[in-house]
Amino acid sequence: MPRTHEEFEEFAVARTPQLYRAAWLLCGDAHRAEDLVQETLAKVYVRWHRRLGGPIEHPVAYAHTTLTRTYISAQRRRSNHETPSETLPERTEQGGDAATSLALRDALAQLAPLDRAVLVLRYLEDVSVADTADALGVSPGAVRNRTLRALERLRAVLGPSLRDLLEI
Repeated sequence: MPRTHEEFEEFAVARTPQLYRAAWLLCGDAHRAEDLVQETLAKVYVRWHRRLGGPIEHPVAYAHTTLTRTYISAQRRRSNHETPSETLPERTEQGGDAATSLALRDALAQLAPLDRAVLVLRYLEDVSVADTADALGVSPGAVRNRTLRALERLRAVLGPSLRDLLEI
């Protein structure tokens, strides 16, 4: 039996904050994260009402997988990397957790999209190796391998002061 529109609406309202958090960690930009969540929910909505194949068994996992795959697909498009601007924004002094958060976001931005997705899923979203592999369409061994290499790159980018602070 297909799910109703009201059930999807309840699901979307309940899961949007978690999806937004994951999207922001992947994108590093609030506006792109909002677009990513919107696109993800649109894809889940289409699948939610599909009669063939039955209802989604695990809608939360399906939504996170869709979010991650949508992000990786968008990263492959060249136009996604363009961010024109006439003026640079003013810099403000950041303190404490905000500075750490921005440093982590900038460091993650220097990683390849798949490496970034692996680290976000594994360490920031606390997803298992098997579930991460399933979400990304790779083997568990590939997830472990990418995790090790991505952590090495992240440590090199962060430097010793932030490495100790983040304990990674």
